[in-house]
Amino acid sequence: MKDLSDSAFSSDGQRWKALLHRDQQADGAFLYGVRSTGVYCRPTCASRLPNRENVVFFTSFSEAEEAGFRPCKRCSPREASARTHHTRAIIRACKLIEESEEHPRLENLAAAVGMSPSHFHRLFKEIVGVTPKHFAATVRMDRLRSGLTQGSSVTESIYDAGFGSISRFYEGSRHMLGMTPSAYKNGAEGLRIHVAVTNSFLGWVLVAATDHGICSIDLGDSPQSLLGRLQKRFPRAEIYRDDSGFADVVSRVAAFIEAPSGGLDLPLDIQGTAFQQRVWKALQGIPPGSTKSYAEIAAKIGKPTATRAVGRACASNRLAVVIPCHRAVRSDGGLGGYRWGVKRKQRLLEREATENRPRPWSGDGAEV
Repeated sequence: MKDLSDSAFSSDGQRWKALLHRDQQADGAFLYGVRSTGVYCRPTCASRLPNRENVVFFTSFSEAEEAGFRPCKRCSPREASARTHHTRAIIRACKLIEESEEHPRLENLAAAVGMSPSHFHRLFKEIVGVTPKHFAATVRMDRLRSGLTQGSSVTESIYDAGFGSISRFYEGSRHMLGMTPSAYKNGAEGLRIHVAVTNSFLGWVLVAATDHGICSIDLGDSPQSLLGRLQKRFPRAEIYRDDSGFADVVSRVAAFIEAPSGGLDLPLDIQGTAFQQRVWKALQGIPPGSTKSYAEIAAKIGKPTATRAVGRACASNRLAVVIPCHRAVRSDGGLGGYRWGVKRKQRLLEREATENRPRPWSGDGAEV
């Protein structure tokens, strides 16, 4: 249960009001029992609302059962309390990882939250969507980026981020940063980027590529705003515009945006966490003319409880249309969010639905 010492549901009057409105914020804050039935429930239970005189409130399921009440079969308040306890324990573990100077051992994290290592590892993956090791790697990379942009030396940033050795970091730095640490620290100094802006039914489109492949497909209302965003992302890169040798790449990307069913056989240069890579690959497996909910995508990659994490991975995508995050929608059929605006998302989906017959979803897109 939540801590009630400083809660909006600390009095019976506040709890009754929350119960009347089935307030989702109250779930986990208290339980209520019904004297006429001898049953206790969560405040969000969908059962018929009882009369106020028959209601008594509890702070835990053990308190309710000691008073002679039995758990509701409809809302399973015992299970809800267990889930709340597990979630709080995993949140605590995440904070320990974030506050630790080095990557803490799995056994130590599990002991800190009172679980066995195997049980903790399973719950962490279920609730967070990635393993503790991958979460710690993401935290380290965030620290490294922060250190590099705040003026620390490369060596200091690597060690301050929690990497045990410089050699171990450099083994994966290209995949994680997209460039060397010194280049990242200096605003991508020395990085060669070819860029061009063209028009489409979605408005202006910017296509940018490094020597490794396409690193950005951005949508916007003007060429100036698109070029400004790229410059902000890579402030010291060597940016080449109107390169005749890049024209073929741009035309192929433009043709793909107009008709994605034709495919795009070009190398991509995109970096992300292991979890983001799995989401992006699953998105590429959704055929034009089809959509999948964030929950369906989470289930497809084996992380059924990571719906919100899937949404965040979609929002982190920098390759519009090529990684088709516009085909991810809410479970109720709503469009949800979109990095480049919901109106563009709707136009893309409408166009694809008109021009393409839905095919089976493989969930196995091209490697990114």
